[in-house]
Parts: sequence; C-alpha cells; structure tokens
Amino acid sequence: MLIKLRGCLYVMLLVSGVAAANEATVKREMQRKYPGVPVHGVSKTPMPGIYEVFVNGQIVYTDENVTYLIVRGRMIDVARKADLTEERMRVLTATKFDEIPFELAFPKVQGKGTRKLAYFADPNCSFCKKIEAEFAKLEDVAIYIFLYPVLGQDSYEKARAVWCSENRVKAWDDMMLNGKAPNTPATCDTPIDKILAFGQRQAITGTPTLFFADGQRVTGAIPADQLRKLLDAAR
Repeated sequence: MLIKLRGCLYVMLLVSGVAAANEATVKREMQRKYPGVPVHGVSKTPMPGIYEVFVNGQIVYTDENVTYLIVRGRMIDVARKADLTEERMRVLTATKFDEIPFELAFPKVQGKGTRKLAYFADPNCSFCKKIEAEFAKLEDVAIYIFLYPVLGQDSYEKARAVWCSENRVKAWDDMMLNGKAPNTPATCDTPIDKILAFGQRQAITGTPTLFFADGQRVTGAIPADQLRKLLDAAR
C-alpha cells in the first residue's frame, strides 16, 4: 500500500531485513533515495535491523538498505507496555526550557509552584479543555499559559480578550472550565502574534502542547497521574 509522507515521499508500508549497517550509512542511503526530504537524525531501535529516522518532524522506521519504510506506525515495548515512538518524539522535539519566552505567557500557580510547565493552548480546543480538568488535580505547579489561537479568528479574538482581562487566570478558567467566554474589550496590546511566531519556529502544530522543565514536549491531553510523573522527572 502506498502512503504519502508530508506531500513529498511515497513509500511501501513494509519492513524486513537484518541490519549490518550503522546510523551514518542509513542516513546516507535515505538522503540518496529521497534527496528532497531533510533527514534530521537516524538511530538504532531495540528491534534488530530496524532504524528510526527523524524526518519532517515525524519518526519513520526503515531497514538497513532503506528498502522499506513504516510511516505513522508506533513501536511498542511489550514488556513495559510503553509507546517507544512517543517517548522518542518527546526527546527529538525537546526545547530548552530557558529559551521559551515566558514573558509572553501568564502563570497559573497552584500551591508553591516549584514545578513548572509551559502550556500552549487554543481557546476553542476541546482537548485543551479536557486537560484543564486534569491540571486542576495537580499540586505545587506553575502553569505558564501561552495563548496560541490556531483554530480560527474566533479563537484569536477570545485569546485577545483573555489577555486584556484584569484577571487573566480567572478569565481563562471561566472560559475553559465553565464555558463562559470573556466579555472584556480586546483593545490592549497582546503578545499573541509573537507567540504564534515562536510556535511556528518550534513546529508547534497542535494544541495542547506542553513543555516540561527538562525540555520534553508532549502534545495532546494526558491524565493528571501522567502529568505528575513528567513534572517530577523533569524536576
């Protein structure tokens, strides 16, 4: 079956072979066969003969000769019941925490706030509203909210109204947890365009997107117990 990879690469969804190559030779072969596709890195996987290729912001898997590729597949560690693809994506898409422009966000502090989390969210994002309920279960965390309206003009206007509110945290909570949109006139200067530009540079394509203090990135709503583990591990 042919699959299109980010508009420029068609591959067969198959895998085979036993590796005798190394990461460098696999990268060269990938670049030779697909010269228009940027290869950001190649690593061996725990599965013999299979290599991880980080390309165009996603992980694909290949054999030593780049004869076959697995696209949009997940590699699962059966013993640990762990998604290895997700774990690697967190590492490969990590961002240095101290390079995130926190001056463009507003913090929501729960408890002492010694654990920190950067949170990019769209006001109309259903998964953002879902994770907000999980945030409410956390203790000792400072959640830095970056208004990231990528779902249209209505999202943009709501984000502006939140930023222009006298109490941004209350306005945000009323909207995301209680369904009450802010009615503050969106007439103040906001950092939203700067946030959107930063997100574009960092390839933040979906919300919610979270960054932890160790730089790991997580996209999507995850439960509170998993959030606690990631926060503790990052600290």
